[in-house]
Amino acid sequence: MSTSLAELQTLMVNEIPMARAMQLSLREYDADRLTISAPLAPNINDKGCAFGGSLVSLMTLAGWGVVVLKLKDLGRKCDVYVQDSAVRYLAPVWSDIVAVAQLADGETWDAFAQSLAQRGRARATVHCQVPLETGGDACTMQARFVAIASNEMSR
Repeated sequence: MSTSLAELQTLMVNEIPMARAMQLSLREYDADRLTISAPLAPNINDKGCAFGGSLVSLMTLAGWGVVVLKLKDLGRKCDVYVQDSAVRYLAPVWSDIVAVAQLADGETWDAFAQSLAQRGRARATVHCQVPLETGGDACTMQARFVAIASNEMSR
């Protein structure tokens, strides 16, 4: 696990009680896509499958995380917020949950960075999904995240 990924996982589990309760684990980041996971057991519903709130929470954390990691790559210190989101639940999840987040089609990190440099804030629409082991998606989410620059640059 890279240093940035390990630092973000520590931040999430130490500062976001729900992430700790979900037993969230960051798996992989390749500068464009973040994959995170959580075991089924602490995220189960009364039917024995993954709780819908856990699915959307994990996708939101993945979306937030990919923006935070990209900002770190850019050397920028910002506060990041979810502005809005739309979720589609497509199938139950009967195993450990995996969420993947990346920029939505039509978005670019270059445009995001340019807006941040010019205005001190930027928005990015992120596509998140919970893929099924058998193919397809159990759940998808489009979310818009806002980054607001602080007065200092991170190193």
